[in-house]
Amino acid sequence: MKVATLRPACVGLLMVVVAFLLNACDGRLPLRLVTEAPTAQATLPDVLTQPPTPTLPETALIDASGLDFFERRVINVYDTVAPSVVSITTRVLRRDFFFNVVPEEGAGSGFVLDKDGHILTNYHVIEGAESIEVTFGDQVTAPAEIIGGDPRNDVAVLKVALAPELLQPVTLGASADLRVGQWAIAIGNPFGQFGRTLTTGVISALDRTINGPDNRTITGVIQTDAAINKGNSGGPLLDSSGRVIGITSAIFSPTGTNAGVGFAVPVDTLKRILPDLLTLGRYRHPWLGIRYAYNVTPGLAEVLKLPAQDGLLLVQIYKGAPLEKAGIRGAQREDIIGNERVYTGGDLLVAIDGRPVSSVAELETLLENRYRVGDVVQVSVIRDGRTLEVPVELVEEPQ
Repeated sequence: MKVATLRPACVGLLMVVVAFLLNACDGRLPLRLVTEAPTAQATLPDVLTQPPTPTLPETALIDASGLDFFERRVINVYDTVAPSVVSITTRVLRRDFFFNVVPEEGAGSGFVLDKDGHILTNYHVIEGAESIEVTFGDQVTAPAEIIGGDPRNDVAVLKVALAPELLQPVTLGASADLRVGQWAIAIGNPFGQFGRTLTTGVISALDRTINGPDNRTITGVIQTDAAINKGNSGGPLLDSSGRVIGITSAIFSPTGTNAGVGFAVPVDTLKRILPDLLTLGRYRHPWLGIRYAYNVTPGLAEVLKLPAQDGLLLVQIYKGAPLEKAGIRGAQREDIIGNERVYTGGDLLVAIDGRPVSSVAELETLLENRYRVGDVVQVSVIRDGRTLEVPVELVEEPQ
């Protein structure tokens, strides 16, 4: 290993500098500011001369009680929204093993919609209930009546007769512009006994699909990892400003308890169906009247020699339905292909207002999310090799 040594010239220079500093400290040689022009120096590259990163004052992040910015927001959300969250208890009559009628109790959550006493919750919370009670905190309990319900979207509206000053409505936000990763806050009554419990998490995914109480799909559902358990159903899912972005509806869990995968019906869906629920007691789902159709695939198109490789090959249309009234046809004959009986010769529905349709579920989702009863749509069908554009007025789906 080599050891660096100072040369004699360097040692002499060093001794001079040390002596100069000692004399200055002694007071014998006062230090003075240099007034001569400094020697020119090379300019440093920009990457080395960037200003230092500013540091935020601690008071901007932590308050006097030791709470940080996000904690303050969550506490503010809870203080604002918790009085709007209610506990719902239902009494349902069921038959036991010996066919005796036995009353059972159920529990869920809900939240105040307006000063008129309307409460929003899940349809499955109150389905089949003989009686319903709504509890506001630990002080006020009132009977409730069902104003309206929509099993397909798992939404129901109740009403209680209470003075307006006892009711604190929520603020409805929007769900169309939600982003994966933003904060999500849930308030509810897990297991029916831990009232007004708050949990936090993030939006884990958007546009999920779950099955509603009527075994039909609910689309556009919000997924969150905020802890949701039995009894939370019907409570609000909130953004960090305390606005409702969804209504908690379901969890995915092999054990029945929170596994970090919860679902909420988006608030834009609630806004769409609420006017009908409040005035008619039901939501009018738009309907064309398809009873049965094949989802066309490239393989089916090849076998049946169809003019398109996707769409709906219509088999049966309900009598008196909008499609039938517009002259659109179902199957005209039966064919045996392999060991299968196939109904063919019907119109091939390929688009609604120019939007391609490739399955019955896709058609239902399109009608549900974009149209209302009374709207007129242009139905594109292929018949005998020709494309027809047929105007059809949507009607309410029969109950």
